[in-house]
Amino acid sequence: MAVRHGIPSRLSEAEVVELDTNPPPWLAQSRANRTGKRAVWTQLTCDVCGFTESVRPKKWWGTWTYLSCDFHRADELPLPADGMNRREVDGLGSRFIAIVDEPRA
Repeated sequence: MAVRHGIPSRLSEAEVVELDTNPPPWLAQSRANRTGKRAVWTQLTCDVCGFTESVRPKKWWGTWTYLSCDFHRADELPLPADGMNRREVDGLGSRFIAIVDEPRA
């Protein structure tokens, strides 16, 4: 990021203090995004067979009701509750599908 914004690979201590005191907008935004709340790695576990995989979580992942390997059949999971619709979200980890139960509109 520093190279992209023209910051040399070596800075004097005074330059580092100045950069730290008055960060450019891109650096201020980057620091603001470091909340420490988002895990660097998470464990995905299939609710059918128990297969697990450690992956880096993605921003687009929402919450899901069940998680299954992509080769399990839909009838291997409990049916959605009354008044709920079910949808699938592909692409979690190397082989997972998130099953999301949502209230009918």
